[in-house]
Amino acid sequence: MSEEKIVNNIIEGICPIRDIIASLSDKWSLLVIYTLSQNPKMRFGEIHKSIPDISQRMLTVTLRSLEADGLVSRQVFPEVPPRVEYQLTDLGYSLLEPLRGLVNWALKNTEVIQESRESYQQ
Repeated sequence: MSEEKIVNNIIEGICPIRDIIASLSDKWSLLVIYTLSQNPKMRFGEIHKSIPDISQRMLTVTLRSLEADGLVSRQVFPEVPPRVEYQLTDLGYSLLEPLRGLVNWALKNTEVIQESRESYQQ
């Protein structure tokens, strides 16, 4: 980091807010977070069954990304076959309140948005 220029607490060329929002706004991250909020601990197969249209590979990539961001923890049990459980961290749980706000806003405005989309397409 010695060669990077820091301006207003931002490493030149990298906006931390944009980076975090991009990470969370992919197709699956918020859905995985919501799914994990419904159960204290879940195994990979349970998550996959709860989100049937996600591929195993994409679920793996999403869980790794959420783990890297500190939103999900992964615990491996030394058993045969190995058992792995995922759960939200405190940071992950702290995202639920703003997520609920977004969901409530979407529910409240679904009809208006659908009407707008229909009139736009005409």
